[in-house]
Amino acid sequence: MNALTRFDVVAIGNAMVDVLANMDDEFLTKHNMPKGMMTLIDASSAETIYHNIAQKGVECSGGSAANTAVGIAALGGKPAFIGKVADDKLGEVFRKDITESGVYFTTPCLENEKPTARCMVIVSPDAQRTMNTYLGACSKLSRKDIDEDLIREAKIVYMEGYLWDRPEAKDALTYAVELARKHNRKVSLSLSDPFCVNRHRDSFLTLIKSGVDILFCNEDEIKALFSTTDPEEAFAKCEELCEIVVITRGADGAVAVCGKQRHEIPAEPINAVIDTTGAGDLFAAGFLTGFAKDKTVPECLQMGALAAAEIISHYGARPETSLSELIAKKVG
Repeated sequence: MNALTRFDVVAIGNAMVDVLANMDDEFLTKHNMPKGMMTLIDASSAETIYHNIAQKGVECSGGSAANTAVGIAALGGKPAFIGKVADDKLGEVFRKDITESGVYFTTPCLENEKPTARCMVIVSPDAQRTMNTYLGACSKLSRKDIDEDLIREAKIVYMEGYLWDRPEAKDALTYAVELARKHNRKVSLSLSDPFCVNRHRDSFLTLIKSGVDILFCNEDEIKALFSTTDPEEAFAKCEELCEIVVITRGADGAVAVCGKQRHEIPAEPINAVIDTTGAGDLFAAGFLTGFAKDKTVPECLQMGALAAAEIISHYGARPETSLSELIAKKVG
């Protein structure tokens, strides 16, 4: 890849503040939350849920692609981020946190409109996370926020599928893909969650086949994309989908389908799974950091697995140990 680039990855996604709380499954049932899924909620529901978890909650900056960008920085890579926050207190918290984490972030604030987005993450006793998201300001991301200079200066453009839910943001991603193609940059997409895939299956397939080089998904998401319950059937269909399809499989590790070639890796052993928030985001961070540094696909998978294992060993989607040292020791 072009050695003259300024960034390894520019990530485009929802900029939000996460509120994490440990709750039992009865709480999910009481509030009609589909376990393990992300549900979009309105301002009123956001206030109700926040009121119920505030005393037990921990606040930190988040958002899927933003988590990936922070992970890339922690791995020693050079990330940039495009996402929309409001000109408010939470917006300041997000901007300060992501910048201090080593991510280049200059997207202009949304003024005099919706507040900065927040995501209430309910962590169940089995470490599953259920997300309730109020999009607020991040729903206003549009084509004019896509900085062509950032796209041109990055080796890889990474996008989160959640953005496909809104016409303006969908248009912004389409434009980002056009710019990436114009400047001969790699394009990567995360499918985000099975419900998201079911909502946009046909347009996702069109986008992936025409404009995506590296696709990230879990087993449920790839089965949803191909409308099948058989993972092997889904894996086989990945062979003609795009250059690389990376499928995470939880405790069963991960698979990368590269045309007719398949690379598999077991999950990294850890003492206990504490919280799966951000596991997929950090797996993508590890893989993309390796890819930007011209590592082999098996090495990229290993880097992803190591980063994901660190994240699920504690609460929250921010690394608590030095990922760059961990990778240097295990991968080189």
